[in-house]
Amino acid sequence: MAKKVVATLQKGTKKSFAKVIKSVRSPKTGAYTFRESIVPTESVKEIFAKQA
Repeated sequence: MAKKVVATLQKGTKKSFAKVIKSVRSPKTGAYTFRESIVPTESVKEIFAKQA
């Protein structure tokens, strides 16, 4: 079942946030793990640009 982003992340501040999920491959086993972080929407494009 997919997880939903909590809508209350925008309360209290005027900034909006986004949940970013990255897949990272382990150098030892070769298995993929997922790292989640909540970042401001202005920096989402920068984060994905670093990945490429």
